[in-house]
Amino acid sequence: MDKGNYTAITEFFLVGLSHYPGLQITLYVLCFLMYLVILLGNSILTIISILDPHLHTPMYFFLGNLSFLDICYTSSFIPKILINFTSERKSISFIGCTLQMVISLGLGCTECILLAVMAYDRYVAICNPLRYTIIMNKGLCSQMAAWTWIAGFLLSLVQTVLAMIKPFCGNIIDHITCEILALLKLICVDISLNVFIMTIASIIILITPLMLIFISYIFILATILRINSSEGRKKAFSTCSAHLTVVILFYGSALFMYMKPKSKDTKTSDEIIVLSYGVVTPMLNPIIYSLRNKEVKGAVKKVLFRNPFLPKI
Repeated sequence: MDKGNYTAITEFFLVGLSHYPGLQITLYVLCFLMYLVILLGNSILTIISILDPHLHTPMYFFLGNLSFLDICYTSSFIPKILINFTSERKSISFIGCTLQMVISLGLGCTECILLAVMAYDRYVAICNPLRYTIIMNKGLCSQMAAWTWIAGFLLSLVQTVLAMIKPFCGNIIDHITCEILALLKLICVDISLNVFIMTIASIIILITPLMLIFISYIFILATILRINSSEGRKKAFSTCSAHLTVVILFYGSALFMYMKPKSKDTKTSDEIIVLSYGVVTPMLNPIIYSLRNKEVKGAVKKVLFRNPFLPKI
């Protein structure tokens, strides 16, 4: 690509998976159905965490944040993906691409940090139960949640601005979304600063939270093993199993996507991975957190029975 052939870009074309028309139809149906499940499941968790007084605890406060985040995160790109799957002209405006990148990347960063905050909450609850309500007070929880969102969007804003102010040599993005790694391939000039900032951001939002989660669970496991009764150990582990499952699903795919060598071209497998942690994980989150959680099941039933506009179950 000619480094001097700069182009004034007003729109981008998202051509990811366009050479697999049969796969696009299948993915459209799957994404549409999963998006409906995401909206329904996460909306229910968000609503019950607000309406049910029994769920006004730090654990469910952060879970409500996670559910609301997943709704916003998937809504930032799934509707556009669905439109492009059924459209011949798979385009997005320059401003639209910028907004999609800021929002989706910001919410992705926020979720990484939020999962670490939730691990700390479980650490305090199990390792220091007598002081749990004192340490995890309402003020601290609100501040932790707020700074999680602020930090996520600041990291996203810096990376997006540094990418979008560069000159582009083309407007064809080999991806299904305005994903920053795919967009950087279109930049004509040196992107060393972008790669450096992205590496620092990856350490901040991927490696550091993952290490904090790992350390938290080492202390949690040590505490659980010291519990004398098998029933007590089972109860303590059950409060962490859902969070640990979500961490493995989300971080597993995200680490593979963003920490691999940047010299590799974007391929179909990368786009499937994006759909994995971008669609499948938010869909599974409410299922994982409610499957074996009697409090959540009870809260759902109480809210449904109490609301005259919802069908009784």
